[in-house]
Amino acid sequence: MNIIEIENLSHRFSDGTLGLADINLTVETGAMAIIAGENGSGKTTFLKHINGLLRPDTGTVRLAGVPVSRDVTRARQMVGMVFQNADSQIVGDTVYSDVAFGPENLRLSRPEVNRRVVKSLETVGLIDLARQKPHLLSGGEKRRLSIAGVLAMNPQVIAFDEPFSSLDYPGFKQVLRQIISLHQLGHTILVTTHDVEKIIAHADRLIIMKGGRIVRDGIPIEVIKDAEIFGIRQPCSLRL
Repeated sequence: MNIIEIENLSHRFSDGTLGLADINLTVETGAMAIIAGENGSGKTTFLKHINGLLRPDTGTVRLAGVPVSRDVTRARQMVGMVFQNADSQIVGDTVYSDVAFGPENLRLSRPEVNRRVVKSLETVGLIDLARQKPHLLSGGEKRRLSIAGVLAMNPQVIAFDEPFSSLDYPGFKQVLRQIISLHQLGHTILVTTHDVEKIIAHADRLIIMKGGRIVRDGIPIEVIKDAEIFGIRQPCSLRL
């Protein structure tokens, strides 16, 4: 079953810059797909259409058969976004209150909010830091806090925008471990990156974008052969 269905999706920004051009794509429930491309290729713009942060000029995005434009609130609950800048998603004075922000805005009962917060923090391994101030966290911990905030909304799809950007090696390992775990738990995972080497071994699909278009799409081991044509570094094991 396809959880995401996109037909003829195009988007042009207010200054006339082309963001997306005639995107046609389906994503199966439970898949892990990498969306790769150079900076400016359209990766982030693409993600923002999946949960209605951007609206298309033409085309349709459907989640489990329902157009995003018909029910944006539903779309934003189904698709959780973890942005490149973790600080931009942190709104609480403590780790606990930050994760509670989303469920509280859904006007859930206090016991349900607490249940979701505790479960999410346990999932990302931050339960012992629940009373910590977010600005004292490491880069990897902040990224995991962003993931916890998304998990508290019970999304079916989790979209990561350059999740390894600016992380040191320990932080990278923490975040990669969380992504793999969430996939194993049954979430559909989308990951944008310009550096596929860090995650390609765990993905079942590789989509390459350039100039707002999908130029390659398929099994990672096959698609990666053309990566350098589109400015994407191949994994070291594949280089001559």
